[in-house]
Amino acid sequence: MMISETMNTKLNDQIVAEFTAAYHYLAMACALDEMGYKILRELFHHQYREELEHAERIVKYVGEVGGTVTLDALPKPNGTFSNPEAIAQAALDSEMSITNRINDLVGLADSEKDYATRRFLDWFIEEQVEEISSMGDLLRLIQMAKGNMLQVEARIRHEMAAPK
Repeated sequence: MMISETMNTKLNDQIVAEFTAAYHYLAMACALDEMGYKILRELFHHQYREELEHAERIVKYVGEVGGTVTLDALPKPNGTFSNPEAIAQAALDSEMSITNRINDLVGLADSEKDYATRRFLDWFIEEQVEEISSMGDLLRLIQMAKGNMLQVEARIRHEMAAPK
């Protein structure tokens, strides 16, 4: 095995954290759908799929380095949100939590001189910068709209349609 048992355990914990984040994004998408915000629902459903991809990326890496993937049960997501601003705040908080976890993994990789894992985690560091930025932008947009969610939906639709 190319990674330590400690790193293997921490990567398994991160897999569960990524699946949990996905599950929470799905709950948020469902809540937005129930509120009638179809464009925001699509944005959060996209985030759900991204988190699944993050978990799968770690699963693949653990297998490639000879580790063992161990999956645990996921906690039930909070499905009760009062409004889109509360959902955006919860999403930003979740991304901050995931970022802290990634940073802890980087610290462990550095302390163990596990350069392969350290390099693998670089992608996640960049991804988390993007995730925090996009959720922070969404929260600020909702706050600036002062309740005019049609304006928010139009802006998000425009941004989602723009070529990347």
